[in-house]
Amino acid sequence: MSKPRFPLYVVSHDRPETCTTAQELDRYGADFYLVIEESDYESYIDEWDEERLLIVPQEYHEEYETYDDLGFEKPKGPGPARNFAWDHSMQHDYDWHWVMDDNIKAFYYYNDNKFFTFDDESFFRAMEDFVLQYINISMAGPHYSMFVARKDRNRPFNPNTRVYSCNLIRNDTGYRWAGRYNEDTDLSLRMLKDGWCTVQFRVFLQDKIETQQVEGGNTENFYKHEGTYPKSRMLKRCHPDVTRIVKRYGRWHHHVDYSGFKQQQYIKKEDPDIEFGDYDFTLPY
Repeated sequence: MSKPRFPLYVVSHDRPETCTTAQELDRYGADFYLVIEESDYESYIDEWDEERLLIVPQEYHEEYETYDDLGFEKPKGPGPARNFAWDHSMQHDYDWHWVMDDNIKAFYYYNDNKFFTFDDESFFRAMEDFVLQYINISMAGPHYSMFVARKDRNRPFNPNTRVYSCNLIRNDTGYRWAGRYNEDTDLSLRMLKDGWCTVQFRVFLQDKIETQQVEGGNTENFYKHEGTYPKSRMLKRCHPDVTRIVKRYGRWHHHVDYSGFKQQQYIKKEDPDIEFGDYDFTLPY
């Protein structure tokens, strides 16, 4: 079994007993950190070992770019915690890091029109080994399983599009998370507009619980009180050239046109110097 090369961070708020991502990683026996707010510490220490818990320093909230002038009038979302995870990985001399939402209930391997679950975290290493062959990939991660139909023919990955909820990020690009909402879409777009490439894997998938279905996190901070329109409006304001607002399934969504980035080509290293892991996954169906 090949363990990930880079650290795993799960950003979590007000979900000590329902942090499904951490529960799944714990089932694998994986090493990971839970990045939490100081106000959540007492509830999380009752459920999780102290060495897993990282508390976000207040300065990450104070310095965070929200793309509005509301300051602390509204919660700033998970972006400050994600920036702290980014810096924490760099302080420990890692070149990349993983950062995940806390409401992923499973990861899958998609093959022969079937979804297989995992018994270990080897799939993180497989995704790492792919991106490390190239010089111009800045971010990668698994697609949502809800968007991959078993009856369809699916390519192993989508090039140069958004990476949501489970992000493998190159540390030396100079970017940081920003935005009170939709920070993953915003980061993907900023990277792509500057000529970087991204990878959205379809052979590896994440089963993420839908927005507003679990208490805590952004459900408590935003969506329960204001719905989804403000987050779509913010993205439209920041990236009007590729974004429009649409209403689907009874709520507001943003639609982003990524077609203009498809011509950006992955550039392979002349000598990748990668020791590939053992991907003989244990795959109970």
